[in-house]
Amino acid sequence: MALKEYPAGTQLVQSEQNITALHVIAKGAVRAAYPGGVFYLYKGDVIGVCELFFGSYFISYQAEEAVSLASYPYSAAQLSNIMHSNADMANLIVTSMFRQLQEILDQYELARFDCDNFYHYLTDSYDEYLSFCSKHGFSPRALPGLESLSELVLEEDIDRWLGGYYSQLHRMVTGKPIKGQDPDFLLGLVFKASQDVHEVVSVCRVLYDYKADISNLLMNENHLDFFDLYANLLYKIGSNADDSTSLIAALSTMMIQLESQPSIDQTMYRTRVAEYKDRLNNLSEYTQTQPNDEAQADEMPDIMDSLNTILTYSGVDEETASSFRNAIGKYTKMPDKNSSDDASRKLRLTITKLFYQIYEKAFLKSLHDASVPRVLQMFFNFGYVDEHLAGMDNAAYLYSIADKLPTDPGKKVYSIYEWLHAIYTGQKMPSRNEFDTDYLAYVHELKMTGKISAAEETSMQNDREKRVLFEMHNMFPCVNKISFGRISSFCPVFSEHNILKDLDASLVSAEKIENAFAQIRSIDFSAYYRDMIYTNPELGIGKEYIGVEILPDIILMPNIGIRGVMWQEIEGRKRTTPSRMMVSIFQMEDLTNILVRLTADFRWEMCKRVQGARWNDVSDASLTSEYFDYIQFYKKNRDLSADAKDKIKLSMQKAKNSFKEMFIRDYESWILYEGTGSPRLNKIARGILFTYCPFAKEVRERLKANPLYKDTMDRYDIKLSQKLHHYDNLFQKLKNMGAEIPREIQEQRNYLSK
Repeated sequence: MALKEYPAGTQLVQSEQNITALHVIAKGAVRAAYPGGVFYLYKGDVIGVCELFFGSYFISYQAEEAVSLASYPYSAAQLSNIMHSNADMANLIVTSMFRQLQEILDQYELARFDCDNFYHYLTDSYDEYLSFCSKHGFSPRALPGLESLSELVLEEDIDRWLGGYYSQLHRMVTGKPIKGQDPDFLLGLVFKASQDVHEVVSVCRVLYDYKADISNLLMNENHLDFFDLYANLLYKIGSNADDSTSLIAALSTMMIQLESQPSIDQTMYRTRVAEYKDRLNNLSEYTQTQPNDEAQADEMPDIMDSLNTILTYSGVDEETASSFRNAIGKYTKMPDKNSSDDASRKLRLTITKLFYQIYEKAFLKSLHDASVPRVLQMFFNFGYVDEHLAGMDNAAYLYSIADKLPTDPGKKVYSIYEWLHAIYTGQKMPSRNEFDTDYLAYVHELKMTGKISAAEETSMQNDREKRVLFEMHNMFPCVNKISFGRISSFCPVFSEHNILKDLDASLVSAEKIENAFAQIRSIDFSAYYRDMIYTNPELGIGKEYIGVEILPDIILMPNIGIRGVMWQEIEGRKRTTPSRMMVSIFQMEDLTNILVRLTADFRWEMCKRVQGARWNDVSDASLTSEYFDYIQFYKKNRDLSADAKDKIKLSMQKAKNSFKEMFIRDYESWILYEGTGSPRLNKIARGILFTYCPFAKEVRERLKANPLYKDTMDRYDIKLSQKLHHYDNLFQKLKNMGAEIPREIQEQRNYLSK
């Protein structure tokens, strides 16, 4: 068999490729990698021997140094023939299989140990962080995602006897000449071992993802991480403080932990470490000193005693005012405002209940006030109630922007106050409640159940105050909590401990929203288009489906949050109305990423709205039906490799078996990775996304050379050319008639050309 040379760095085999040959290493070293492990193959090893049963690779192989390979055509029948007639090759296959299997089992054991250690390192370090904050009188910041992290529990683990079983089997088989072994036994051994290796690698992938989740809590690109918590403590106390040495040591330990984690983006890691070291070297410039409250009070005389100003303005009774004042006083003094003990939980619930009562009273009064005090504007739009709870520096910033928020209802970006005011004035209808019932249906239901009369129904339908109260009692408190993101520690008042990064940078503006949507639509150009029917009998146009783009209304909720909410896909029953999406006015996460998720949510819900009861009926092809069918029957799909099926299974576990959440995750990969030429999806998911969420023309042109997209893109181009040909014929017909081309038809032709 002729040898073939490959230089170092050559990708010999990529995961998910079909196995067409067995490659024996004659010289050099090969790096074998899978999510959760890396091992090396040397002279005499056989590439892919641990994957033979499945006929496709779930491990990737790269030349670590210059290698020489002898390749043998592979099929199950050819492997059987080798075992029966080529003792030397059979010996290489079996010996290499045992060695690789043992490497993978060893890595599994090490990964299990690492997961336990990594988890306890994070939780112990967070306890130390809380103790440090308590010692220095700081309010500890929440670590988003920590509350959902638990100690590793594997739903499906490997059998504990597997390692010992194969160790003994290895001794039994290699203790005799290979020629003396039953060829069918050897063939069965290789295939059975291949199945077991796949099971071990599958568990290693789970362990890898678990460690990746912890790594992401320690450091991520959004700075919402443990590294930032510790670094900010150091910046607060200064490098000369007694405890700064222990903080610097803790950060150094964290960097050591992180640089050995394969899931960490190394470019991001180096950037963050460089930022930290640069700031540490110049810490005197950044050390935060105590603000001069008196000087700031002179500049903003009405910000002092904000809580009493708000309570007095709202006009609530003294009992409510006193209860809220006492609750805020206790909350301000709490060392850990995110505590999950019963007393803390009850206090947050008390504040939440009273907050919305006060908000309602104050808002209704403001509707008839030509000059709403700025402190009240801060209360309405940020949830601000007290300068000490907010921190004087933060209160000063809120005061400076309260009367000039960067929102723009003309561009469909509203502050919560602007939104509620638009409902009161009748410019907008109230949102559906959490039972998916809109205001008119709710009022009609009251009438049908005999709670109100027909006359009262008519009166309520036109009662501006009752309309806005429906919004304030239903959508507002529910979405405010969800968009905050950390539901178990939610409290609606503005508190310094929730600020995870600079307020100015995290403030959401109409411009930021516009830019984020522009970025999404530059990839998924049809995201917000709805199909409408156009007819013009006078011109002989009977029925044409045209796309109309309708961007969503964005409502900025008064909190410091990490999530977005796609509340409803249309208003009432009209498909030409905008959807409603909510994000926090101070958004700690990346705004574009959040809007990508909301766009995916919108696409799913809009398709369900259009399809109705047949949304998951694959006989009526649609985005939801095809995706539902793909996930429901992925295990039987012969077009998916074992590795791809493994990934789907793990993704479904992370998505808590939600088909919509699975789609949202795939859509994120579609926009953020596939749209930039970095494949993440399997070919089935990619085909569905390309069919129903096609890339814009510029992106398609850029990806044409990539063979992964060729078949799907060819099918898309054929369908597109047919549609364009139809419109070209229609244009020619209208031209021959001497008629002007209707604007709607011209815009549809332009839309198809995007």
